[in-house]
Amino acid sequence: MLNASRRSSVRRVVEHAPVSRSVVKRFVAGDSVADAVRTTKALAAEGLSVSLDHLGEDTTERAHAEATTAAYVEVLDRLAKADLSRWAEVSVKLSAVGQALDRSLAVDNAREICDAASRAGTTVTLDMEDHTTTDSTLDVLRELRSDFPWVGAVLQSYLHRTEADCADLAYEGSRVRLCKGAYNEPESVAYQRREQVDESYLRCLETLLRGRGYPMIATHDPKLVDAALALAGEGRRPPSSYELQMLYGVRPDEQRRLVGEGRTVRVYVPYGSEWYGYLMRRLAERPANVAFFLRAVATRG
Repeated sequence: MLNASRRSSVRRVVEHAPVSRSVVKRFVAGDSVADAVRTTKALAAEGLSVSLDHLGEDTTERAHAEATTAAYVEVLDRLAKADLSRWAEVSVKLSAVGQALDRSLAVDNAREICDAASRAGTTVTLDMEDHTTTDSTLDVLRELRSDFPWVGAVLQSYLHRTEADCADLAYEGSRVRLCKGAYNEPESVAYQRREQVDESYLRCLETLLRGRGYPMIATHDPKLVDAALALAGEGRRPPSSYELQMLYGVRPDEQRRLVGEGRTVRVYVPYGSEWYGYLMRRLAERPANVAFFLRAVATRG
């Protein structure tokens, strides 16, 4: 499905299908900063934390990278003015702020976003993308952490290397989001079978929870959530020393249930007009998501 989504003909059909916008609303807060702030406020009122992602990636023009940076600075300023900074941070893809153009450009833009987050009183997490950018992203992370030690990292359990990366990043003060991964990776670098990815996730999770950092456990899988809570309990970790993370629009009832148990739950909330790539990855991750989309198409048809 990910391969098919890269065809221009498929993209045109999905982006212009009348049903697409209604389906996107399930997973995306909206196009504007106002939509992002409004959604954050609603989730915060239910006790949920938020990580905002301004949609956009694979930037090939400097002006686009600078516009994305400005959009992050704006949303951070709006969060501060709305007194929502303690509930919300931002997630940033380095590809969206110039990584493919010029490393120094991406670092400068990421640093500008971190400066804005510091003024707002919140944090930034660097999203991880396909395996070809992993080393570069971790290098930028180390550079940013020299001035902003709270910058978060993301690691993907489907990569063979991730268990070692978890060990490297499980130090005091290190914020690490562990997810399974959502890119189409070759067998040479990534596990291909679901059970292999899950087993790797558990090994990585154990490494992070036994470390001294702040694990951010990103999964909707009930078995992995239960395993995470059990490991945290065995390690006598207080609820404030880690958090659970889930996507906007996926298992919202479970998110609220966990908050009701006293857990810290952060919802990954994307917003912006460049929603196509994000939606395709969400659909590709789970057959249920594809079924949801096709049912909507059939109903509207």
